[in-house]
Amino acid sequence: MEEPEKTSRLDRRRERIRAEIRRNREGGHKIPTWVLAAVLGLVLAGWLWLILVR
Repeated sequence: MEEPEKTSRLDRRRERIRAEIRRNREGGHKIPTWVLAAVLGLVLAGWLWLILVR
């Protein structure tokens, strides 16, 4: 009796993952990737500066 429930749960999980991948590939991101990369670079540079100044 547990097999159909597990299979159904697994199928729903796989479908959610497929839908998320599909959305990610379509784009439409609110913040461009280069902005996120620039912010990450600034954070890392600030962190490195704090380490080297002390």
